Amino acid sequence: MFTRQSVAVVAAGLALTVGGCGGADGTTDASSDKGSDKKSGKPAPTRSPSKKLVKWVGGMCESTAALKTVRKQSAADLKEIRKPDEIGPPAQHLAVGYLSRTSLPVEEAERDLERLAPSGVPAADRLRDAWLKKLKRVVRELDKVSPSAAFDDAEGSAAGVDKLIQSLTPPEPGLPALTKKDPRLAAAHKRAEQCAPGWKPDKKTPAPEPSGPLPKAKDGKNTGACADGECEILVTSAVNITANGLSLHASAEDDSVTFRSAGSVMRLGGSGGVARFGDDLTITVVAQNEDGAVLKFTAP
Repeated sequence: MFTRQSVAVVAAGLALTVGGCGGADGTTDASSDKGSDKKSGKPAPTRSPSKKLVKWVGGMCESTAALKTVRKQSAADLKEIRKPDEIGPPAQHLAVGYLSRTSLPVEEAERDLERLAPSGVPAADRLRDAWLKKLKRVVRELDKVSPSAAFDDAEGSAAGVDKLIQSLTPPEPGLPALTKKDPRLAAAHKRAEQCAPGWKPDKKTPAPEPSGPLPKAKDGKNTGACADGECEILVTSAVNITANGLSLHASAEDDSVTFRSAGSVMRLGGSGGVARFGDDLTITVVAQNEDGAVLKFTAP
């Protein structure tokens, strides 16, 4: 039989048991609150990405966008070569210009990616290495292509180069997929301006000054006037010229002129640029803008 005293002891024991984690002053044990926070499911805050990583991701976005533009432009060029405008240059001339210039932006993308220092994120560095492997393979193949191949098979030679260009698609997993797996890359991608939708690189300032029309060329577009090595002509695309016994191909881009002869290639940009072919011929870029270039030929 329980006495009143024993019942009081049991009641006190029950009170202590129910109080559990409570302190003598009725407060709750702090360790209990910490445990509940851990179970709340709130993600730990992501640290801001380093400037180095933001720069790396921005460079990758810029190179990827540039190669996308190269693929798009190559497809458009091939389409034009296959069906040239009736009043424009013939397919052979279009193909020569295409073969002359297409490797340049690919080589530039390769150099840009080579300059990217390791990001510190293994998966991202593997992506860069995979891109470089593709680019190096394509550059090697493009180096084997001579613009003169266009005179034998304009469409075929251009189609072969375009096939190489179209192979330059992003390796898998690409940067967007990697950002979904790595919070650091996601944060850097968000901060890099080159990764923003619709971003476009700053246009390079053409040389010479782009303002104003080109000066009038004495001989217009008449390349035949250069036969004796003395002429001043306007070049707006790709042309074949024979001057003072030297046969060469000249193509005008937005900011440069490329001259190709047997065994040599010269690329000039801007007013005052001079190409010398031994003692036989000198060509001066008198003026240039997005419409073409005025070239002055002189012979000794």
